[in-house]
Order: sequence, then structure tokens, then C-alpha cells
Amino acid sequence: MIDLTTTYLGLQLRSPIIASPGPITAQVDRLRELDAAGVGAVVLPSLFQEQIEHETSEIDRLFSVHHNSFGEAGSFFPEVGGYDTGSDSYLALVEAARDAVDVPVIASLNGTNIGGWLRYARLLQGAGADAMELNLYAIAADPAVSAASIEAEQLELIALICDEVSIPVAVKISPFYTSVSAFALGIQEAGARGIVMFNRFYLPDLNLDTLDVEPRISLSTSADLRLPLRWIGIVRDYVSISLAGSTGVHGGRDAAKLLLAGADVAMTTSALLHHGTGRVADITDELRDWMSEHDYHSVGEMRGAVSRDSSADPAAYERANYIGNLSSYTSQFIGSTPTYGRRA
Repeated sequence: MIDLTTTYLGLQLRSPIIASPGPITAQVDRLRELDAAGVGAVVLPSLFQEQIEHETSEIDRLFSVHHNSFGEAGSFFPEVGGYDTGSDSYLALVEAARDAVDVPVIASLNGTNIGGWLRYARLLQGAGADAMELNLYAIAADPAVSAASIEAEQLELIALICDEVSIPVAVKISPFYTSVSAFALGIQEAGARGIVMFNRFYLPDLNLDTLDVEPRISLSTSADLRLPLRWIGIVRDYVSISLAGSTGVHGGRDAAKLLLAGADVAMTTSALLHHGTGRVADITDELRDWMSEHDYHSVGEMRGAVSRDSSADPAAYERANYIGNLSSYTSQFIGSTPTYGRRA
């Protein structure tokens, strides 16, 4: 009998497969389908600072633009108390999700500064979220702001939110820290219960016809798994909090790799967008089959079995991996005749 149960952020999950933020987890009907397919937990799309600030500023503008006009005009404006900002809709989604599924519902908060985020953290907890994912999605583009100051502010934000709410907090980070391991330790010391590796940044492109900068969304492939796989394998031996692998989970074998490296759960979005909510059951079956074939009886047995310190070659997670790959790739061409630049 294969035991797929795992613990994430102190929550007991029936499966290590989690539906991460995306269009599917924004729909209550799809959340029910994910629950029926056997998902371990669901993470709702992020509540973004820009969304709240923009909609709030629009309300302020609406009520101030005609402040010197005739008083009768005020009756045409909506009541502020009934006006729906992005946070109102999001809180309604949290409540509906909590009522719709029997698995943990994790809210996501995209915070880049301290400001009013403590208030929204409290509101998400009050709406019934079982846990919170703090999404540190920010581009450090200002050269006048040092890396040290950015990291210090982020760690302060994490600590304040962890102190403010009683539900567990996970922190979703990017891979672009000088020392991912040191920042992971800082996250743990700030009081977070878990780390999600990694945020998938959507990179801009240039339209050569219009010369406009345009956003481009590219879904992940299994090859993208290698980045979180490496860092989970390294960080697992330094922290005791939960680790989640995100990006590149398309099948049960992908999930198995993350668990072996030291993850507690494997998160997927792109696979669900490609194949639908039923893909969760397929990934789960593939993981169970792999475990049976390799004589693993539980997720607990797998977790961290091939982390850096537990593997036969710890250096393979670090620089030696680069050197070895480069050498093996180059050796394939020794003695062969290059074809580039030759004429037919």
C-alpha cells in the first residue's frame, strides 16, 4: 500500500500534488474538479498590490473630481461601502473556495512593501484561508537600491506578516538571490513555515513591427524542473521548514524527483492548463507507480533521499555539475569532424 500523505506548512495533505496559482484555481467549479481528482491542496491566484492600489485610487478620483460641483450630483455616485475593489472579489473567492473543497485552501498575497499588507493578511485569514503564500514577485531594477536593502525589507515584511496572522505562511521566491541558501535561512528565522521554489517570471518581448514592449507568457516544460530541483536539494539540508517545488511539474516522475531532492510537495500549473484538471489524477497515478516500482512505500521515505548531503555525489548539485556536464558534452565531439561552416 502506497502512502501519499505528506505534511506541508504543518497541514496534513492526502497527496503531495498541489495545484499552484493560475487561471484554473480562480474558478470555483475547477477547484471542485481538482478536489475530485485527488489534489492535496489548492493555491489561489495572487492578490496583487497594484490591483488594489489602482482600484482604490480610481474610487478616490471618482469622488474627488467633482467635489466642488452641485451637491445633487453626489447622488449619482455609488456608495463607498458597497464598492467592489479587487480585495473584495478575492476575499469572496477565498470564502467560496473554502466552502467548495475538502482540501486546504492557500491564499496568495503579492507584497512588495510593508504598507497595508498586514491588513490584507488579516482579511485573508478571516475569510477562511488555511494558509497564506507570500509571493515576492518584484524586479530589482533600481541601481540605487542595494541587494542587501531589498532582502532586509523582504525579510522584515515576512516577519511582520508571520507575527500578524496565526495561519502558516509560505514564501514564494525567485532564484535571483546572490545566496539562495542564506535567504532561505532568513525566511525560516523570520517565522515562515515554508518556501516555494520558484517564482516563474513572465519576460517581455519586443514587437519589431510596432516597436512595442509586449508581455509573453510561456508555459513551463519538464526541463524547467532542474532549477528548483537543484536548489531544493541544496537547501533541504539547511532548513527544517517545508519546501515546495514549483515550475516544471508535468508528470509523476517530475514530482518524484522533487520529493527525492527534499521537497514536501510538488506544485503544478502548466500541466493543468495543457491537459485540464484531470491531469492531477494522472500525475498521482504515475507517482504511485514509480514508488511501487522502486520499493518506496511512503512520501516520507522518499523525502530528501537524494538531497545534496544524502546523495552519492554531493558536489553534483554545485559547480562540479557544471564541469562534469561541460566535459561530457565536449567529449562527444572529440575526433569528429565539425560540419558547421562547410560547403555542400
